[in-house]
Amino acid sequence: MKNYTLVVMAAGIGSRFGGPKQITPVGPNGEFIIDYSIYDAIKAGFTKAVFIIKKEHYEIFQNTIAKRINKNIEVEYVFQELNDIPSDVEIPKDRVKPWGTDHAILCAKNSIEGPFAIINADDFYGRDSYFKAIKFLKESESDKEQAVISYPYGVTSSDYGSVKRAVLELENDDVIDLIESKITTTGNTAKCAPLDGSEEFEIELDHPVSMNLFCFKKSFLNKIEEDFINFLHTTKDLTKDEALIPNTVRHYLNKKDISLKNIVSEGLWTGVTYKEDLPLLQETIKNLINNNEYPEDLWSKEVKE
Repeated sequence: MKNYTLVVMAAGIGSRFGGPKQITPVGPNGEFIIDYSIYDAIKAGFTKAVFIIKKEHYEIFQNTIAKRINKNIEVEYVFQELNDIPSDVEIPKDRVKPWGTDHAILCAKNSIEGPFAIINADDFYGRDSYFKAIKFLKESESDKEQAVISYPYGVTSSDYGSVKRAVLELENDDVIDLIESKITTTGNTAKCAPLDGSEEFEIELDHPVSMNLFCFKKSFLNKIEEDFINFLHTTKDLTKDEALIPNTVRHYLNKKDISLKNIVSEGLWTGVTYKEDLPLLQETIKNLINNNEYPEDLWSKEVKE
């Protein structure tokens, strides 16, 4: 049987939230957002979950989510550590943040056996997103073709401040560009400040953005590695710069080395950029439980596709 892996990026610091969002309880029995993500991924047909975490969080994961999900899906844990980079790169003493999502995915490279999708641990994507992701991974035959599951920006905004999203530029169902930006809602539109310092622009609230739910072929790992090594040797400030997966995707799109299919999610996205976002997420999950989308005790029974 072919292996379809869900890579969960859970090593972030959560600076705007004020702590590690990925291990903040959101469900009635202490479930994390990740619990619901894995539950939905199993229902969709993913066969393996790889968690990218900080080493100091390993015991917490083992005592919480591991006990809940290990009977339902194959699981591996990998650590994202600052010193896990080529030896010819000197790490600045004041570097604190992880190297970014490129590096996170590369930490999981040896645990990925076939087509895979990536997610943020602190985003609730909605079940439809996982079904559309697995459909693409099962049906797409070209190694060149990758995909992104997108959402209207307005669905992913926060009432409590700006957010970082990759803004998609489309030609029919294909993404021809994506610009990682800091976005601030201004009434019926949103102002986008590209992280690369290029000119600001505006989008409508229904404009599609990426929330880092990408679907990749295994061969794309080699391109991520190539781009990350280039980042380490060319970035301006190794004390704080990050290698971000939307920028890597954009790089290879511009070179015409890959194509990127845009797949619009009908899922109910909810996230916690700021602590003030947390009650809305908890209320969303409560409503989904009341509507029988999830059992109240999520892992009380074996979960099957």
